[in-house]
Amino acid sequence: MAPYSITTDQSRFDYERIYDFISRQSYWAQGIPMDVMRRSIKNSLCFGLFCEQEQVGFARAVTDYATFAWLGDVFIDEKHRSKGLGKWLMKTVHEHPDLQGLRRWILATGDAHGLYAQFGYSPLAKPGMYMERYEAGVYGGGG
Repeated sequence: MAPYSITTDQSRFDYERIYDFISRQSYWAQGIPMDVMRRSIKNSLCFGLFCEQEQVGFARAVTDYATFAWLGDVFIDEKHRSKGLGKWLMKTVHEHPDLQGLRRWILATGDAHGLYAQFGYSPLAKPGMYMERYEAGVYGGGG
């Protein structure tokens, strides 16, 4: 999809751009410290979406590479939306060779249910089985 490309090469990632979006613009991790965000990226399989050399999107899979993956921190820069890039990014994530054969994928979204449904996501089949430990104020914000 020239001039766009997707890479998992973390040396190419624009950490300032990722941090700006996740810490300041997202509803899910506002106020996350830069060192925490960098550590989360280092310990995950991440996908950077670029328009030429500018990072315009991102997705992160937290996984054991055998049975499970949690998909998070997905974004497309507002100026680059409505071009099919979100679908392309999700397709690339789900087709990655290291993520094949997983039994369960999960994610949380407040506004992109339609996108994720196209990739087989649905409400939890057994929500009563799931629990969470949620520390809302850990980053100093409410999210």
